[in-house]
Formats: sequence, structure tokens, C-alpha cells
Amino acid sequence: MAEDLADLRFDWTLVRSFLAVLDAGSLMGAARRLGAQQPTLSRHVAELESQLGAPLFERTGRGVLPTALALAIADAARQMEAGADTLARTLKRSREATSGTVRITTSEVAACYLLPPVLALLQQAEPGIQVELVASNQISNLLRREADIAVRMVRPAQGSLVARKLAEIPIVACAHGSYLQRMGTPRTGLDLLQHRLIGYDRDETIERGFAKMGLPLPRETFVLRTDNQLAYGRLVAAGAGIGFVAAYNLRHWPGVQTVLPMLKVPPLPCWLAVHREIRGSALVRRVYDFLAEAIPHELAEQAG
Repeated sequence: MAEDLADLRFDWTLVRSFLAVLDAGSLMGAARRLGAQQPTLSRHVAELESQLGAPLFERTGRGVLPTALALAIADAARQMEAGADTLARTLKRSREATSGTVRITTSEVAACYLLPPVLALLQQAEPGIQVELVASNQISNLLRREADIAVRMVRPAQGSLVARKLAEIPIVACAHGSYLQRMGTPRTGLDLLQHRLIGYDRDETIERGFAKMGLPLPRETFVLRTDNQLAYGRLVAAGAGIGFVAAYNLRHWPGVQTVLPMLKVPPLPCWLAVHREIRGSALVRRVYDFLAEAIPHELAEQAG
């Protein structure tokens, strides 16, 4: 009989009806549970019994009692039920989130160095999803609905946004090897006063950060200044001086190396944000969940 059973191809509808009757203890109870007709369930059970060549239930005045065969196949039937449920959920997600366009906004630096490998993986996993990448340092474009999802290095404060912290990105002092060969390698924070430093123009983030560390550096200490972060990175990579950047950039700048590892520069938080009203979109949620998993992994990879 085992060989005969191995050759059977069970109809899931029959197995579902069998489990409903088994759990309810009666055809009537099973019919109520499934929202089906009692004769239909009776026919399903009879057909399954015919395939197995043995009865599954004994009819009683109050309902049915499972036979030894019914009890023997119950666990396998429940595994089949769990598999069918998983398949149904997967197909539902697939139908809801395999096509459409999602706009993602992030800073110019993250758009150039952090997100490209992440979005390449997204395209492999979800070829039906089209992505529009908005490289902008303006944090308000999510509120203006110019994008669906934002990857930001500052926590969104607006109540209409839902934000999730993904990671803390190390900020490092660094310089190209050619600069260090010309000017030497700083050994202490005070040594920075003897070097050519690259800073921001109107943005005082770097100056405030050093002041908090007890190392005030006046604006004039930074002999090259720009608020354009892409230009800032290229100045570091060209050997123009010592700069302070997110650690993940260094992987893309051959010859640039960290200096002063003892500096306790506060890390940069990485936040993923979405507008509260559209987070229920299956398409947006699929991309949001993918980024939430892939970005920390990519940061870890680039740090290694």
C-alpha cells in the first residue's frame, strides 16, 4: 500500500476538506468553517477515501470519528496545508509588488557610492519594479511627494513620515597617499593644525563636531571649502588635503587611507523614511523592506 500511496497525486481541495472535517468532528461543522456545502465536503472525503482505498472517518450519530488511517496522514496533510498557505501568500505578494515605479531620494554621495549596488540587487530580485533615483540633498522632497522613499543621514522630524534607523555610518579622517607623502601623516588631533584641511563652505557641521571633541578648528583652518559633497570627495581623492567623510566612500577612492583613527568622530545615522499615507502600498513596502535589509548589509560589506 505504501508504494501505491507514493504514486498518488493529491488534490489540495480534497485534503483541505479532509482537515476541516477532522478538526470540526462533523461535516456540518466543517462546512460552516469553510463556508462550503455539506454535500460538497462529503463528496471530497469520499473521493479521497477512494484514492486511498480505505475509509477516513466512521459516521456516528453526533458526527464522525477519524480512523487510524486519518490519524496517520493528519500530520502530512497539515504540512501540505502550511505549504499551500505559504504559496498563496507568496503569490499574493508577487501579484501585488512585481511591477510599477518607485521613486527613491537620497543625498548625492549616497546616490553615487552607497545605493548603486543595492539597487542593482533590487533589479535582480524584482525585475518588474522600475526605480527612479532622485539625487538631492534637500530633505523636504519626500514631504512634497517628489519621492516615495527617502534614505537620509538625518532623522526626519515630520509627523507625517515613518522613519526607521538602519545603521550608524562611521566618519573618518582620510587623505590620499600622495598627500601624506608630501606633508606627512598626522599623529594627534593637534597635528591637523599643520595640515591642509578640506572643509565645508557655509555648512558648519565639521567645525561644530571638532568643537564638541574639544578641538576647535577655526574656519580658516580649512584651506579648501565646498558644500558640494561630490566635489568634496574628489578633492580628497585627488590628494588636495585631509578630509572627513563617511567610511563607505573610501572603497571607491583608490589610494585614500584613514588617518588619526583615535579621533572619536560622531557617526552619521542612516534613516529610511516613507510617507505615512503610502506605506500601505504593497509596491512601496516591498522596496522599503528590501532597502531596510540590503543597505545595512552593503554598509558592512564596504566597511570590510
